[in-house]
Amino acid sequence: MTRNEMAGMIDQTNLSPCSTKEKIESFLNEALKYNFASVCINPVWVPLASSVMKGSETKVCTVIDFPLGAGSTDSKKMQARDVISKGADELDYVVDLSLVKAHRWQELSSSLCDISQDAKNFAQEKSLLLKLIIETCFLEDDEIKETCLCAKDAGFDFVKTSTGFAILKNGSANGATVHAVSLMRKTVGDKMGVKASGGIHTTEEALALVDAGANRIGASSGIAIVEGLSE
Repeated sequence: MTRNEMAGMIDQTNLSPCSTKEKIESFLNEALKYNFASVCINPVWVPLASSVMKGSETKVCTVIDFPLGAGSTDSKKMQARDVISKGADELDYVVDLSLVKAHRWQELSSSLCDISQDAKNFAQEKSLLLKLIIETCFLEDDEIKETCLCAKDAGFDFVKTSTGFAILKNGSANGATVHAVSLMRKTVGDKMGVKASGGIHTTEEALALVDAGANRIGASSGIAIVEGLSE
């Protein structure tokens, strides 16, 4: 894989709540040099990112109900409308884990359909990609499968492994794994996207996840990942 090919699969990410405007501006201008698939930033920075990325092929991605996913369906819809109106091209929603862990699949499907339809209707003719973050570190394999199928049926374009903010009971953070990505790809088939995110720092880690079935990588280390490849 070439540098350009890898860059075209990366959502170069800065979701730190402590990032200042100056840091985000520097992050965005650096990202412009690499032609990443998108820059993924917190909602407050969407207008700035939209301005900086204007005219480039790099999309503006942001997060909805991040990082817990514990807001109401209506709240998620309003957040999405706000960032779409300000220039967001891609939205990464966090799933309601309370529904997943209770196996309330019908309620989850209904909520996801409502969210997806509302965002795409509001965007009208604007091209919009929707991704659902399912936080795989908290899920059993059967829950990963069912959540992916709910997202697919609801019209989401991608399923995504992790927020990168999850902390397990033993205190360790957990992100994308080869096992989870492989399971997600097998579940959704070839026509839906799979985004691996969380804890991806090296070229080798990114390539292993691509081999497992990911066609998008979310990472704050996108530049290092790309530069680890030959031209």
